[in-house]
This record gives sequence, structure tokens and C-alpha cells, in this order.
Amino acid sequence: MRTVLKAVAEPERTRTAYWNEVVADTVTGLDIRLDEPPDARDELTVGTVGPLRVIVSRSGPGEARRTAEHVRKLDPQRYMLFVQAEGTALGEQDGRCAEFAPGDLGVADLSRPLRCAYTERRAILVSYPKALSPLREDQIGTLTGVRLSGSQGTGALVSSLVRQLPQHLDAEDGANGARVGSAVLDLVNAGLAARLDQDRLVPAETRTQALVHRCRGFIEEHLGDPDLSPSAVASAHHVSLRYLHRLFEPTGEGVATLIRLRRLDRSRRDLLDPTLADRPVAAIGARWGLTNPAHFNRAFKLAYGLPPAEFRATYGARGVNSLPR
Repeated sequence: MRTVLKAVAEPERTRTAYWNEVVADTVTGLDIRLDEPPDARDELTVGTVGPLRVIVSRSGPGEARRTAEHVRKLDPQRYMLFVQAEGTALGEQDGRCAEFAPGDLGVADLSRPLRCAYTERRAILVSYPKALSPLREDQIGTLTGVRLSGSQGTGALVSSLVRQLPQHLDAEDGANGARVGSAVLDLVNAGLAARLDQDRLVPAETRTQALVHRCRGFIEEHLGDPDLSPSAVASAHHVSLRYLHRLFEPTGEGVATLIRLRRLDRSRRDLLDPTLADRPVAAIGARWGLTNPAHFNRAFKLAYGLPPAEFRATYGARGVNSLPR
């Protein structure tokens, strides 16, 4: 369940004090100083996804500080991963300082002082208990105040998944939320351990799950490549084809099947997109790696009951949100 807190919920004359208190209570003790009085840009969306506490923070330009006094009053024994979604920020902790652009991520230790100065921005903050990290505090401490690129490798996958977390805040299925949160945490732990060359500290099961998620992310990223295949996925992740298939056995879904179904799903969505109504059916299939029109027609009909052209004619007017499953 999500809670949305808005600065404009308070009258202007008391809004600044109100918003400072809301932010301090929500983000575990912070002093904020905004360049302009709080307004409609200032909003917090809060919820949990499994073991993760998720905060979507929107704000006008300003600065936030967590001081030694804050830490003395309350040490939550938590780490906070943050992803810059919009705008830029300058983050500082433990004598290190880095600039974060959209997509970048970083980690902070809420047991120590920190400072963040930012433009008008949106950021997703994810906190979790230190007890859930396989790394020691001094090891994590070498990564605070450090920019972690969200444009490639595990960093890109973590950044993408964290930006999707807010959509799970309304999920009624608690078990599904726990799975999603645990999957993200597995990737975070594996990614930070790899950055520190401490993979051995991460449990084998966590490493395995992280590798499965990386493979899935790679597949999603390369669906438009006609040469995408199980062999290509295995090669990109430096594992044998046999081991890759073994990784996916517990999911009950083969790698080739996953690639085909994801391509068909992307094609289905494009067929229902009114902005692509003039694009030929064959071009839509080719866009997602299905370059043989006859094969595309057969596979699509098998999956959705109609050839792609008839599917578009039958369901296209309803739009993507009402598409059949």
C-alpha cells in the first residue's frame, strides 16, 4: 500500500515547517533547505515491496543533510540505495562527493552523516536493513559518495528495476511483492559485491538469482536483435549453454521460449499502438527480431489466436490497456 504526502496539503503560512517535518520523519532524519518555498513539485510517495522500503521523492531545487546529531538521535541500521530518475544531484558522504545524472545510482549509510544538493528532481530511494547485506560496513563504506553508472551491466539492470518498484506499491499480492523486493535486493547485493571484488561473500543462491535476472535483462535489451539466441545469452554472461539452461529450469520456461514469448508480446503491444497504425505488420515483427513474416504470422496466431493483421484489425481500436492476454 502506498502513502502519498504532498507539501500543498498544508497552507502556505505553515507549509515550510510542515514539509521539513514530513521529510525528516519519512526519510529517517534529514534537514532540508529548499531554494524556493515548498509547492506542487514537492511530494513523497512511500510504501514497501518485500524487505524494501521505497520512497519516491519529488522536489524543487535544494539541499538535504543528515547530521551527526540526527544519527545520535536515531540510527536505523539501514542502507539506502538511490536512483536518480530526473534532474541531477550532488551526493556527499565519508569525504567523497559525486554528481548523479538520470539513471545513475548510489548507496548511502544512514548510520553516518551525509549531504545531498539537487536541482528540481525525482529520485527513488530504497532502504533495507544492514543485516540483509552480506558485506561488512567497512566494505560498503568504500562505496558511499561514489557514482555507480546505471547505463551498463548490473548497474543498468538495478537502475531499471528500482525505477519500476513504485508500480508494485499498490500490489495486493504480498507474496509477489516479497519476490520482487527480494529479487531487487539480490541484484543489489551481487552488484555491490562484484564492484568490491567480494563475490565470494554473497550466498551461492543469491548469485544464481542475480545471474538469472541479468540474463533476463539482457534478453529484454536485445529482443530486436535477430541473432539473439540462448547461445548469445550464454556467451554474453560467460557461462556454458548447458549451465544457462540449468539456470532457467526452476522457472519452467526455456530460454528460447522466453525469447520468443517476449518478442511476440512486444509485437502485440506495437500492433495495438495507434501511433504505429501505419507501420506494416511485417515491419513490426522485424522490429522485435521476428524477421521471417511467415514464421511471425504462425507464431503470433499460435500465441494469440489470430494472425497479426487480423489481431490489429480486431483489437487495435481498444488500445494497449485493454489488450487480451
